[in-house]
Amino acid sequence: MKSLIKILAIAVVLVVVSCKKDTAPNYQFMPNMYESAGYETYGEAAFPNGVEAQLPAQGSIARGFIPFDIDNTTEGYNLAKETLKSPLDSTQVDLVTGKELYNIYCGICHGNKGNGQGNLVKREKILGIPSYDDAGRAITEGSIYHTIYHGKNAMGSYANQLNEEERWQVVSYVLKLKADLEK
Repeated sequence: MKSLIKILAIAVVLVVVSCKKDTAPNYQFMPNMYESAGYETYGEAAFPNGVEAQLPAQGSIARGFIPFDIDNTTEGYNLAKETLKSPLDSTQVDLVTGKELYNIYCGICHGNKGNGQGNLVKREKILGIPSYDDAGRAITEGSIYHTIYHGKNAMGSYANQLNEEERWQVVSYVLKLKADLEK
Protein backbone atom coordinates (compact mmCIF):
# COMPACT_ATOMS: atom_id res chain seq x y z
CA MET A 1 0.00 0.00 0.00
CA LYS A 2 2.85 2.36 0.84
CA SER A 3 4.49 1.78 -2.55
CA LEU A 4 1.19 2.57 -4.28
CA ILE A 5 1.01 5.90 -2.43
CA LYS A 6 4.61 6.70 -3.43
CA ILE A 7 3.92 5.91 -7.09
CA LEU A 8 0.77 8.03 -7.01
CA ALA A 9 2.67 10.96 -5.41
CA ILE A 10 5.39 10.79 -8.08
CA ALA A 11 2.77 10.70 -10.83
CA VAL A 12 1.03 13.79 -9.38
CA VAL A 13 4.35 15.67 -9.19
CA LEU A 14 5.18 14.75 -12.79
CA VAL A 15 1.76 15.93 -14.01
CA VAL A 16 2.06 19.24 -12.14
CA VAL A 17 5.60 19.88 -13.40
CA SER A 18 4.82 18.87 -16.98
CA CYS A 19 1.75 21.08 -17.13
CA LYS A 20 3.63 24.16 -15.94
CA LYS A 21 2.81 27.33 -17.85
CA ASP A 22 5.92 28.79 -19.53
CA THR A 23 4.37 32.04 -20.78
CA ALA A 24 5.54 33.95 -17.69
CA PRO A 25 9.29 33.97 -17.03
CA ASN A 26 10.75 32.62 -13.85
CA TYR A 27 12.29 34.90 -11.29
CA GLN A 28 15.87 36.00 -11.92
CA PHE A 29 17.78 36.44 -8.71
CA MET A 30 20.85 37.95 -10.43
CA PRO A 31 19.69 39.33 -13.77
CA ASN A 32 23.10 40.73 -14.72
CA MET A 33 24.38 37.16 -14.88
CA TYR A 34 21.76 36.26 -17.50
CA GLU A 35 21.51 39.45 -19.50
CA SER A 36 24.96 40.95 -19.97
CA ALA A 37 25.49 44.38 -21.41
CA GLY A 38 27.35 43.27 -24.53
CA TYR A 39 29.01 45.77 -26.78
CA GLU A 40 29.33 45.52 -30.52
CA THR A 41 32.91 45.66 -31.69
CA TYR A 42 32.71 48.95 -33.52
CA GLY A 43 29.14 49.84 -32.56
CA GLU A 44 29.36 52.62 -29.99
CA ALA A 45 31.71 55.57 -29.91
CA ALA A 46 33.90 55.04 -26.88
CA PHE A 47 36.58 57.51 -27.93
CA PRO A 48 36.10 61.22 -28.65
CA ASN A 49 37.19 61.02 -32.28
CA GLY A 50 34.80 58.12 -32.99
CA VAL A 51 37.57 55.74 -34.10
CA GLU A 52 37.60 52.56 -32.06
CA ALA A 53 40.71 50.90 -33.48
CA GLN A 54 43.31 53.15 -31.86
CA LEU A 55 47.05 53.06 -32.48
CA PRO A 56 49.29 52.22 -29.52
CA ALA A 57 50.63 55.13 -27.54
CA GLN A 58 53.82 56.72 -28.83
CA GLY A 59 56.87 54.96 -27.37
CA SER A 60 54.94 51.94 -26.08
CA ILE A 61 56.58 48.54 -26.28
CA ALA A 62 54.71 45.28 -26.74
CA ARG A 63 54.75 42.86 -23.83
CA GLY A 64 57.70 40.49 -24.02
CA PHE A 65 59.43 42.56 -26.72
CA ILE A 66 62.91 43.90 -26.07
CA PRO A 67 63.97 46.59 -28.54
CA PHE A 68 67.19 46.11 -30.49
CA ASP A 69 68.95 49.44 -30.79
CA ILE A 70 71.32 48.62 -33.65
CA ASP A 71 69.99 49.79 -37.00
CA ASN A 72 69.42 47.63 -40.06
CA THR A 73 72.23 49.22 -42.05
CA THR A 74 75.71 48.20 -43.12
CA GLU A 75 77.11 50.41 -40.37
CA GLY A 76 74.78 48.75 -37.86
CA TYR A 77 75.87 45.31 -39.05
CA ASN A 78 79.55 46.26 -38.65
CA LEU A 79 78.86 47.77 -35.22
CA ALA A 80 77.09 44.58 -34.12
CA LYS A 81 79.88 42.46 -35.56
CA GLU A 82 82.49 44.33 -33.53
CA THR A 83 80.72 45.08 -30.26
CA LEU A 84 77.70 42.83 -29.65
CA LYS A 85 78.32 39.90 -27.30
CA SER A 86 76.01 37.17 -26.04
CA PRO A 87 74.40 37.84 -22.66
CA LEU A 88 74.23 34.08 -22.02
CA ASP A 89 76.95 32.60 -19.86
CA SER A 90 78.22 29.06 -20.32
CA THR A 91 75.58 27.60 -17.98
CA GLN A 92 72.71 29.20 -19.91
CA VAL A 93 73.84 28.05 -23.35
CA ASP A 94 71.76 25.05 -24.38
CA LEU A 95 73.13 23.57 -27.60
CA VAL A 96 70.32 21.01 -27.79
CA THR A 97 67.71 23.78 -27.92
CA GLY A 98 69.91 25.76 -30.27
CA LYS A 99 70.20 22.76 -32.60
CA GLU A 100 66.43 22.21 -32.61
CA LEU A 101 65.73 25.85 -33.42
CA TYR A 102 68.50 25.92 -36.03
CA ASN A 103 67.10 22.84 -37.76
CA ILE A 104 63.61 24.36 -37.81
CA TYR A 105 64.48 27.84 -39.05
CA CYS A 106 67.98 27.77 -40.56
CA GLY A 107 68.87 24.25 -41.68
CA ILE A 108 66.57 24.27 -44.72
CA CYS A 109 68.86 26.81 -46.41
CA HIS A 110 72.16 26.74 -44.50
CA GLY A 111 72.29 22.96 -44.11
CA ASN A 112 72.34 20.99 -40.87
CA LYS A 113 76.14 21.22 -40.79
CA GLY A 114 76.32 24.93 -41.66
CA ASN A 115 78.04 24.25 -44.96
CA GLY A 116 75.44 26.09 -47.06
CA GLN A 117 73.99 22.87 -48.49
CA GLY A 118 70.43 22.82 -47.19
CA ASN A 119 67.57 21.13 -49.02
CA LEU A 120 66.57 24.33 -50.83
CA VAL A 121 70.13 24.80 -52.08
CA LYS A 122 70.38 21.17 -53.21
CA ARG A 123 67.13 21.59 -55.15
CA GLU A 124 68.46 24.85 -56.62
CA LYS A 125 65.60 26.92 -55.19
CA ILE A 126 68.09 29.27 -53.50
CA LEU A 127 71.65 29.78 -54.64
CA GLY A 128 74.75 31.38 -53.13
CA ILE A 129 74.51 30.49 -49.47
CA PRO A 130 78.07 30.48 -48.14
CA SER A 131 79.47 28.10 -45.58
CA TYR A 132 79.99 29.35 -42.03
CA ASP A 133 83.74 28.71 -42.28
CA ASP A 134 84.27 31.00 -45.29
CA ALA A 135 87.22 33.24 -44.44
CA GLY A 136 85.69 36.27 -46.15
CA ARG A 137 82.65 36.24 -43.89
CA ALA A 138 84.43 36.14 -40.50
CA ILE A 139 81.13 35.87 -38.65
CA THR A 140 80.90 36.75 -34.96
CA GLU A 141 78.23 36.54 -32.29
CA GLY A 142 77.08 40.05 -33.05
CA SER A 143 76.92 39.60 -36.81
CA ILE A 144 74.92 36.38 -36.47
CA TYR A 145 72.47 37.99 -34.03
CA HIS A 146 72.08 41.08 -36.24
CA THR A 147 71.40 38.88 -39.26
CA ILE A 148 68.81 36.81 -37.39
CA TYR A 149 67.13 39.96 -36.10
CA HIS A 150 67.12 42.07 -39.26
CA GLY A 151 67.88 39.58 -42.04
CA LYS A 152 70.48 40.07 -44.74
CA ASN A 153 70.36 39.96 -48.54
CA ALA A 154 67.77 37.33 -49.51
CA MET A 155 67.37 36.10 -45.93
CA GLY A 156 64.47 37.66 -44.08
CA SER A 157 64.21 38.58 -40.43
CA TYR A 158 63.44 35.91 -37.83
CA ALA A 159 62.76 38.40 -35.04
CA ASN A 160 59.08 37.43 -34.95
CA GLN A 161 59.72 33.69 -34.89
CA LEU A 162 62.44 33.64 -32.22
CA ASN A 163 62.51 35.53 -28.94
CA GLU A 164 65.75 37.06 -27.67
CA GLU A 165 66.95 34.03 -25.70
CA GLU A 166 66.16 31.66 -28.57
CA ARG A 167 68.13 33.88 -30.96
CA TRP A 168 71.16 33.72 -28.68
CA GLN A 169 70.77 29.91 -28.45
CA VAL A 170 70.86 29.74 -32.25
CA VAL A 171 73.89 32.05 -32.29
CA SER A 172 75.72 29.70 -29.91
CA TYR A 173 74.86 26.72 -32.08
CA VAL A 174 75.99 28.49 -35.28
CA LEU A 175 79.33 29.27 -33.63
CA LYS A 176 79.63 25.58 -32.70
CA LEU A 177 78.94 24.61 -36.31
CA LYS A 178 81.54 27.12 -37.48
CA ALA A 179 84.11 25.63 -35.10
CA ASP A 180 83.27 22.11 -36.31
CA LEU A 181 83.73 23.16 -39.95
CA GLU A 182 87.08 24.80 -39.24
CA LYS A 183 88.56 21.61 -37.77
